[in-house]
Amino acid sequence: MQPLAERMRPLTLDNYIGQQHLVGAGAVIRRMVESGHIGSFILWGPPGVGKTTLANIIAKKLEVPFFTLSAVTSGVKDVRDIIEKARSSRFFNQKNPILFIDEIHRFSKSQQDSLLGAVEQGVVTLIGATTENPSFEVIRPLLSRLQVYTLHPLEPDDLMQLAHYAVEHDAELRKRNFSFTETAALIRYSGGDARKLLNTLELVYESASKEGVIEITDAIVTDCLQQNPLAYDKDGEMHYDIISAFIKSIRGSDPDAAIYWLARMIEGGEDPAFIARRLVISASEDIGLANPNALLLANAAFDAVMKLGWPEGRIPLAEATIYLATSPKSNSAYMAINEAIEKVKETGNQAIPLHLRNAPTELMKQMGYSKGYKYVHDYEGNFIRQQYLPNELKGQHFWRPQCNPSEDKLRVQMEKLWGKRD
Repeated sequence: MQPLAERMRPLTLDNYIGQQHLVGAGAVIRRMVESGHIGSFILWGPPGVGKTTLANIIAKKLEVPFFTLSAVTSGVKDVRDIIEKARSSRFFNQKNPILFIDEIHRFSKSQQDSLLGAVEQGVVTLIGATTENPSFEVIRPLLSRLQVYTLHPLEPDDLMQLAHYAVEHDAELRKRNFSFTETAALIRYSGGDARKLLNTLELVYESASKEGVIEITDAIVTDCLQQNPLAYDKDGEMHYDIISAFIKSIRGSDPDAAIYWLARMIEGGEDPAFIARRLVISASEDIGLANPNALLLANAAFDAVMKLGWPEGRIPLAEATIYLATSPKSNSAYMAINEAIEKVKETGNQAIPLHLRNAPTELMKQMGYSKGYKYVHDYEGNFIRQQYLPNELKGQHFWRPQCNPSEDKLRVQMEKLWGKRD
């Protein structure tokens, strides 16, 4: 018999639980499916949140050929073979076949390059699934041809909706009555992962006595998981929970907790590159300008791990972890870029002031390009006040220095040059 998680895989968007920001009424993917026209995109999110299921639902709804590849087992030849099959399966005015690539972040550069032409020419509609940030793992030419949609861990309400749906609709589970007396452990161990929830539910069902109501309590769930650890996808069980605890311990300046969670990841067989990337992100997001050396050290640790491998790679990771955890913290750069991006979305493409534009041709000079620009090195102290923002955003501030010795110096320097901010 198939596992419960496979038996409960939904076939329509109406039965799809969670990700309402993508598939709810009026949401972007539902609109595409209902219109019958979809573009290529990547589904980015943790395991067990419905990436593969969503791709299958889309293909079934659109009634188009559906090809799948796993980045773990496929090479460039497999990609080209599938593209040729997709090309030959098209008929006049028929919608593009869908090529679904699971774990697309594991594709090499050459494998991703082999997809470019087919996506560009519309031979296939590409749907990729990844648990890793596409910005790091997908080559820029391919990424520019795709939309990226983020899937989130399922909320507790979503998980309980799924649990109730399973016991009411699965042919095997319907043989017994269930009572959800306590659900905290069920939710906690699921960690936003639908597959984990259903695996746990099936485990409790198989462990229960043959008669009477099956009662779901925190103690029963915990006991079942402890007695049957291999039944609970242990390799990926706490992947996102532990990395979250790791980063929050660094952010909270607790080196002991941070090094503990690092050890948990190392012992659990976590990808060292995944850990190193999170350290680089933490150095930029949480430490930032309070200690700019943190980014240098985190990036050096990343390079060292790639050169050393295991087990020696654990040492630079530990050094970077402790350094980041004990560093002063500031998220002013993180907040500044977020605010600036929101302003760009709000105000659109504001005109670049003429004096800031390049003027490589005579015509551009006649149009006023670069006219009035003041070359700062011609002035005392290599500084002269002039406008750098678009006219509509003149006086707008995005970076707000925080209270730490490093940014205090930067604030004083900026006030010396520009005067006190409003």
